[in-house]
Amino acid sequence: MSLAVILDLLIGDPKSLPHPVQLMGVVISFLRRLAESIANENKSKLYIGGLILTLIVLSLSGLSGWLLERLFLFYKVKNPILSTLCFAFILSSSLASRSLNKSILEILNLLRNKNPENNLSNLRQKLSLIVGRDVENLDTNEILRASAETASENSVDGIFAPLFWMFIGTIFWEFNLSTPGPLAMAWIFKASSTIDSMLGYKDGKLKWLGFTGAKLDDLMVWIPSRIVLITLPFCCKPKHSILKTIRYSWKDGIADSSPNSGISEAIFAYCAEVRMGGLNYYKGVKNIKPIIAKSYPIASINSVKKILNLSIRLEIAWLLCFSIIIKYINL
Repeated sequence: MSLAVILDLLIGDPKSLPHPVQLMGVVISFLRRLAESIANENKSKLYIGGLILTLIVLSLSGLSGWLLERLFLFYKVKNPILSTLCFAFILSSSLASRSLNKSILEILNLLRNKNPENNLSNLRQKLSLIVGRDVENLDTNEILRASAETASENSVDGIFAPLFWMFIGTIFWEFNLSTPGPLAMAWIFKASSTIDSMLGYKDGKLKWLGFTGAKLDDLMVWIPSRIVLITLPFCCKPKHSILKTIRYSWKDGIADSSPNSGISEAIFAYCAEVRMGGLNYYKGVKNIKPIIAKSYPIASINSVKKILNLSIRLEIAWLLCFSIIIKYINL
């Protein structure tokens, strides 16, 4: 697991290689079309179809990870170095540290230009690749706010949640190598996350078809997001005490309609000392999110970079803590 984190930080996901999430997306799209053709407009059938779709995608993802783990454990005996490197590389595909940092930094570099207004169309296009909100009318201040919020939320969804489930899989292996390990658990999480990102909307047929996947993703991120809430203040020098920072973040974050994204944004907002929340549009529909850390200034290039740096610090801290826990179990 440690090697996988290092590879993700250094290499990330090479675009020339196929990504497991892409295959998950193909399966989800096929099953969605099949479910919609059978259910038509029937809400109950759409709900059942979404439940079956979720079970199939999670089962296939977990089984694929488990089978690759069997190959790794088999070849580890014959060639421990090569098999460990290959397994760590595959495992690192479940983490998004480098890809998230690269995407955000590309936006920040464009904003550093003397006349960022001249790059607005390019900025909006790059931002649209990593956020769900409408970006057509965003100015530079709103682009920075969107960057800060997505850096916070995606750090939890793309780094700490899969890292948590890898750790759970590693714990399983400490007791029985036949159980699902870090790759199987990580791919199960990525499957739920992909279903949520593709189907987890509250409009049309997806309100019913994506219900199970969205709720499962909320459940799988629930614990990691709260651990981030508790641990992130130890990686910075917050303006308030650690306990007050956690309490203020909880109070602001819990007001969000999402059980996890508000918490994730709030703790990063207080630790990076940046205000978040406000008016967003999603597919033309107005959505007003609660203001988080309203006593702090609006997002800037430096505050967004601070969020990225905090994320890397916390990832390393988690890795050290997980290693200590695993060593303690082995005693």
